[in-house]
Amino acid sequence: QVQLVESGGGLVQPGGSLRLSCDASGFTLYAYAIGWFRQAPGKEREGVSYISSSDGSTSYADSVKGRFTISRDNAKNTVYLQMNSLKPEDAAVYYCAADTTGLTIATPWALYLYDYWGQGTQVTVSS
Repeated sequence: QVQLVESGGGLVQPGGSLRLSCDASGFTLYAYAIGWFRQAPGKEREGVSYISSSDGSTSYADSVKGRFTISRDNAKNTVYLQMNSLKPEDAAVYYCAADTTGLTIATPWALYLYDYWGQGTQVTVSS
């Protein structure tokens, strides 16, 4: 059974850091493109970061560039999202998603291209 599980969310003060993990079971994560998305209350789900399956190239939303870093650990079958200098506007439920077709290389923020989604992990940024 294919499953993605996010973890690492929590409460952090502005300026703080968190590292989110996306663990996969039932398939090898490095074979697929992985996207991180977030959804705040009353807002649409938006793309945050992306790592391709082909060459490991990465993409970031403008709002997180220079603060967030996506990476893979193939041995652990895990993708990470390191989030630094967190702001209150980063607060949301964060989701990872896997694309098994490779089509997201051209449009990494297209939610409909992702085949598998995790259940999400809550990130709260508040003093």
